[in-house]
Amino acid sequence: MKDLVKKETESNVATAEHTRSGTTYVPRFDIVETEDGMTLFGDMPGVASEDLEVQFENEHLIIFGKVEPRHNGHEHVYGEYDIGDYHREFHVSQKIDAEKISAELKNGVLTLHLPKSESLKPKKIEVKAG
Repeated sequence: MKDLVKKETESNVATAEHTRSGTTYVPRFDIVETEDGMTLFGDMPGVASEDLEVQFENEHLIIFGKVEPRHNGHEHVYGEYDIGDYHREFHVSQKIDAEKISAELKNGVLTLHLPKSESLKPKKIEVKAG
């Protein structure tokens, strides 16, 4: 079932792109598979739930999180933490039940539940005594 979700990049580090107005980061995700489906855990610090968009379209799971700037109106003397939005996209096979995908954001961690379609789940066959 490794083909259910394909990573678009093989990088071990969150990288930044300059394709939108400002910096956009590619958040890192862990993916766990069970009999029932897959769960994705992504780090998206600074994103509020109302600033998070998750879409599933044409076998692509698209995640976009907007981060509001910090320290507005203050002189920035020194900084080691850069602020930017998040964007990530996964190719998802048709083996996922798109109607049942769910998402939750808690403490900067996005958890996505991608249930397998019923036809893909293992079926237990009842054995009758004869």
